[in-house]
Amino acid sequence: MAAVQTAATQLPLFADVEEPDMMSGFSVRESARAKRLSIKVFPRGRVEVVVPKRTRPADVQEFVEAHRDWIRKTRASFAAEHPPEPFALPVSIELPGIDRRFCVRYERADGSKTVRYRVRGNTLILAGCTADESQCVIALKRWLIALGKKEMLPRLRALSAETGNAFKTMHVRGQRTCWGSHSSTGTISLNYCLMFLNPQHLRYVMIHELCHARHMNHSQRFWGLVGRYEPSYRRLDKDLNNSWQRIPTWVGIY
Repeated sequence: MAAVQTAATQLPLFADVEEPDMMSGFSVRESARAKRLSIKVFPRGRVEVVVPKRTRPADVQEFVEAHRDWIRKTRASFAAEHPPEPFALPVSIELPGIDRRFCVRYERADGSKTVRYRVRGNTLILAGCTADESQCVIALKRWLIALGKKEMLPRLRALSAETGNAFKTMHVRGQRTCWGSHSSTGTISLNYCLMFLNPQHLRYVMIHELCHARHMNHSQRFWGLVGRYEPSYRRLDKDLNNSWQRIPTWVGIY
């Protein structure tokens, strides 16, 4: 869960630029839903500025400057509660959401500038320029996307049939600010980080997004429909606020 500072009041959580001064991880995100500028500080220290479309860079800079003290204090508060975790490439990957566990093996190839992945049973093999950590992370994320499509699509189709709520296509992404979304065209996007959570959370997010096929809002009717298929939705929805702690540091989402 992130701490949020806005130009007027708090907003719901939903193009990178070079960060000014000493705040690592600073990014700017345009949002069609944003009515005013807001700053989010995530527990591991990443700072994100959410802005309405067509916001001038000068206005963003002025807003950040005005809230520098708040950003520093918030990051310090998070650091005291959640000690920084050192970055390390994984040697094993646990994915409780889909009940899978993989060992990771690195094979260095001199002269290679990229990293490719292949899977043998429950072993994930990264080959190529494995001395480059950033290239390894890129390959790991490509694998998560491919695995998410393979594992989550059958589950989503089964829940679609169970709930009677249809969708057209499913995308798997590494969204920074949401677990899932449902577009007006019938496309459901799911965050591959859901595979790191419990199966109940993955199922709840799928039901949540499927119910948007009937209600593209969060009205009482929408929540009533969600509750019909997941009576524990309130607890599960609240759990998701702190589920970032289950996401490994190397993923780089939170």
